[in-house]
Amino acid sequence: MKNILIVTGGSGGHVVPSTTFFDHLKNKFSVNIVSDLRGSKFIDSKKFNYELIDVPNLFLNLYLFPINIFKYFLNFFQSISYIKKKKTDILISTGGYMTFPFCLAAFILKKKIFLFEPNSVLGRSNRFALKFSTKIICYDENLKNFPTKYESKKIVIEPILRKELYNLEKNSINPKKDIKKILIIGGSQGASFFDENITDLIVEISKKQKLEVTQQISNKNNLPSIKNKYDKLNISHKLIEFTNNSYDLYNGIDLAITRGGASTLCELSFLNIPFVSIPLPSAKDNHQFYNSEYYYKKNCCWLINQSKIENDKFIKMIFEIFNNFQNYDEKIKNLEKITKKYTWNSINNKIIEIIDEN
Repeated sequence: MKNILIVTGGSGGHVVPSTTFFDHLKNKFSVNIVSDLRGSKFIDSKKFNYELIDVPNLFLNLYLFPINIFKYFLNFFQSISYIKKKKTDILISTGGYMTFPFCLAAFILKKKIFLFEPNSVLGRSNRFALKFSTKIICYDENLKNFPTKYESKKIVIEPILRKELYNLEKNSINPKKDIKKILIIGGSQGASFFDENITDLIVEISKKQKLEVTQQISNKNNLPSIKNKYDKLNISHKLIEFTNNSYDLYNGIDLAITRGGASTLCELSFLNIPFVSIPLPSAKDNHQFYNSEYYYKKNCCWLINQSKIENDKFIKMIFEIFNNFQNYDEKIKNLEKITKKYTWNSINNKIIEIIDEN
């Protein structure tokens, strides 16, 4: 039996796929997960056993750079020791700076390295590790910033979705539905812009359209203010923090307003939930924009630049979405075209085939 080590950390976009990889592989291989401190909060310790090896961000605080360099080298030797201890045959990296010491250690120990890139732009850690990796698993065959000389290493697969999603009912158009259900979700890194600006826009929209709102709150301190705004207009609402169990939130949703995280967009698409994407402007290499653009070009969503949002135009757009059923129906049908072949078994077989063949 092959021993597989999944290395992850940082944001939920890196960590959530790592637990799904674990579920796909656990019945055939011996699988372990290692995460950093940031990533550990996105792992359900009741479902997944993992070990914590914290890796510093070298460039987060330049004053601490000398200390962090020392810690980084220490992490590298910890990685070598851990890979040896677990008799690791294959390392799977889901990206992020914390994975690089493990990738380098696996390379020195001559282990097979599989990189995972869910975004439409090649991440920086993956870019560094690509030269000594075995393969890179991705969703977009036209990955931005991908060196053509490594094209043979690319394996394009269906999105790796959590198993629970396959049991959910997919969205379908219902023109007679009086109350529209909106999901506002900013991803694991939150969205203070959503707390403030989008909340106010929802308040205005609710004056002409009955709404049920499920909204992820970025900052707990904003919760009383948001709740008060919705209570004043009797807007039915549920305010939540980020959760790995977001699949519980998708039931009956008519429209999502979201950032451009790869995992969230894949989940919304699979469930045929049309979405308005407002990519995080500060995302590295503008990857959230390109994630969203992938669906926008296929006429599956609406895409808005945060810096160019005009309140009146945004409100008008939402009304048009709810009233122009032909346009809305087109979005659902286009999402169905992309995702209709997605099944747990098909992706499970593909992942196992990739591991076994390489």
